[in-house]
Amino acid sequence: MASASLQFFAFILALFGVFGDIAATLLPNWKVNADVGSNIITAITQMQGLWMDCTWYSTGMFSCTLKYSILSLPVYIQAARTTMVLSCILSAFGICITTVGMKCTKLGGDADSKSRACFAGGVCFILAGIFGLVPTSWYTREIISNFLDQTIPESSKHEPGGAVYTGFISAGFLLIAGVIFCTSCFKRQQGAWIYPPKQHHFPSTEQESDAGYNLKDYV
Repeated sequence: MASASLQFFAFILALFGVFGDIAATLLPNWKVNADVGSNIITAITQMQGLWMDCTWYSTGMFSCTLKYSILSLPVYIQAARTTMVLSCILSAFGICITTVGMKCTKLGGDADSKSRACFAGGVCFILAGIFGLVPTSWYTREIISNFLDQTIPESSKHEPGGAVYTGFISAGFLLIAGVIFCTSCFKRQQGAWIYPPKQHHFPSTEQESDAGYNLKDYV
């Protein structure tokens, strides 16, 4: 029962990780530049994401521009696009597989099949967490290196946005969920190996033959 509740907790973490992963992939605020200037009324907030760049004005206007050209993008943005999409796909597969392999569900067949499915789903979550952690770390490194570069003007410097933090947290949730799923299945298989099922001893045929021999003596 404890293993089933632990798997359910890991499944909830994985759900938060999947939703956060998708949100981080689509949000335009991977890096933010707030240019207040001399007048707060004319303040402008520029946000750049993986798929679009947006500008928010203090007057309430909001405009976005899609990044159509892939080859003109920096390498870290292209890598972030690919790895984040792979992370979303793997985490979605993990949700489907662990739904079949969890103890609290009636899908997946016998215990061995559910254990294998649960372990496969945990591996998918771990890979999704790694794929989500790599682009956020790389993107943050580029932002910090550009921010500390003295040759870059202040107006072109950015800070990490909310999408980066969302990606970090989602990757952590997926990694924790994957480890819980894998270890729970491993413990169950290890326990079955250490404590094998008891074998029932049936009466041997020799006793039956002896009983038959004794009956013949009375005839």
